[in-house]
Amino acid sequence: MTGVPASAAGGSARANGAAAAPAGASSTKAPVKGMGVSGAGATGTGVSGPAAVADEATGAQTEAKPARGGKIAAAAVNQASVWNVANLLTMLRLLLVPGFVALMLADGGYDPAWRSLAWAAFAIAMITDLFDGHLARTYNLVTDFGKIADPIADKAIMGAALICLSGLGDLPWWVTGVILGRELGITLLRFLVIRYGVIPASRGGKLKTLTQGVAVGMYVLALTGWLATLRFWVMAAAVVLTVATGLDYVRQAIVLRRQGIAERRAALQESEG
Repeated sequence: MTGVPASAAGGSARANGAAAAPAGASSTKAPVKGMGVSGAGATGTGVSGPAAVADEATGAQTEAKPARGGKIAAAAVNQASVWNVANLLTMLRLLLVPGFVALMLADGGYDPAWRSLAWAAFAIAMITDLFDGHLARTYNLVTDFGKIADPIADKAIMGAALICLSGLGDLPWWVTGVILGRELGITLLRFLVIRYGVIPASRGGKLKTLTQGVAVGMYVLALTGWLATLRFWVMAAAVVLTVATGLDYVRQAIVLRRQGIAERRAALQESEG
């Protein structure tokens, strides 16, 4: 039998142990616990001191912490920058509402020149409505002020136009009631089911908004002849879309509520079981 010197064997054993130690250092948790370091687990969560630094070096936590901090910092910046382009356009739309009403009712409300100026104010409000939301989403300019003020500005300019037109006798009151009732009702419905989820804006809803804007704009102008007949049919299409999309939102709200209730019951049964 070939004899191996004891010193050589011991040296190789020590060498193997030294070489194996770095490879198993990250997974050797028992000695760390024995040394009094708090928290031990395969993921290293809750480990304080040098162990926590070692775990962060792996990238598992260093990736999560900057991401979380980045979101908080971005939210802080967004909330602080209320005076951004999107919000300024929303504020402009709010300021246009009283100006539009004044122009619409000037000189009895039937002067073509004043009605043309009122149409210009209404058109600017509708155009800014298209741009402010797009800018806010594209450039991450969404703020709490914008979330509240934007829908208010939308409904304020449309409601002011409809009420003025009906007050002047250019538009039946039932049309104003249907459009405004639908807008207010859907807004309330969104708040009622928000605990279960958010009802997304549909293509039909966007088409409805566009058709309403065109129809009301045509009624604001003092049109005669075939254009006056055309605006009647455009408004009729707007009313149909208003009712149809309103019913669709009600359907979505019912489905969303049922799904939310079912998910909560399933989660409760799972927790109890």
